[in-house]
Amino acid sequence: MLLCLDIGNTNIKAGVFDGESLIAHWRFSTQRHRLADEYAALFMNLFALHRIQPHEIRGCAIACVVPPLRAVFEEMIRHYLGVEPLMVGPGIKTGIRLMVENPREVGADRVANAVATFRLYGGPAIAIAFGTATVFDVISGEGEYLGGAIAPGILVAAEALVTSAAQLYQVELIRPPRVIGRNTIQAMQSGLILGFASMVEGMIRRIQAELEEPARVIATGGLADIIAHEVRAIQVVDPHLTLHGLRFLFELNRRGK
Repeated sequence: MLLCLDIGNTNIKAGVFDGESLIAHWRFSTQRHRLADEYAALFMNLFALHRIQPHEIRGCAIACVVPPLRAVFEEMIRHYLGVEPLMVGPGIKTGIRLMVENPREVGADRVANAVATFRLYGGPAIAIAFGTATVFDVISGEGEYLGGAIAPGILVAAEALVTSAAQLYQVELIRPPRVIGRNTIQAMQSGLILGFASMVEGMIRRIQAELEEPARVIATGGLADIIAHEVRAIQVVDPHLTLHGLRFLFELNRRGK
């Protein structure tokens, strides 16, 4: 079995694969100050709930964009699972060409998303991750990573509104009944949900224009379903895109040894 970990700024997504099948997956909040032993205790409980024995985990692939947690998870995986984790980063085989000015700047999660997008859906394609940031990654028909765009995430924008505007407050992130909100809650929901949907639509159009050919659009991340419902150009919602990308990267680098 293979354990895949996507360690983000807000959430950690984890999944266990048995071959190509994702047999268990979890999402929990990122805690930067947790120790390796504390994370180990959490994972042992999660494994037990799914009747997964720790010794059955024969490999691990990690995408981490939170530098302080990199060493924490490396220690946890080595000590408690007895395997050497594959850390996605410079020097590993990806199977795609990173056609950007500085490939080392491309986040590990973006690499995993690009790999999974091309392997599962082909190219050209646009992968959009709705997380702490709203990230657009563009893959050519030949499997080249062309770059992309990064915008604030919906939750980040909502928190900024509440923090910076004294008379605004937290609202549930659901579609309002109309674009023209008739109260503060509806107005904020309109701006956050429908406003972000319009931004995504506009970015897709601009990216398509630069590509000069149609591209398939895949969405992932915690709020992907909400936005995809408002954006017709999004053709696929794949909540486990990053985990599949980590699986592909592990397999590619294991074969290369």
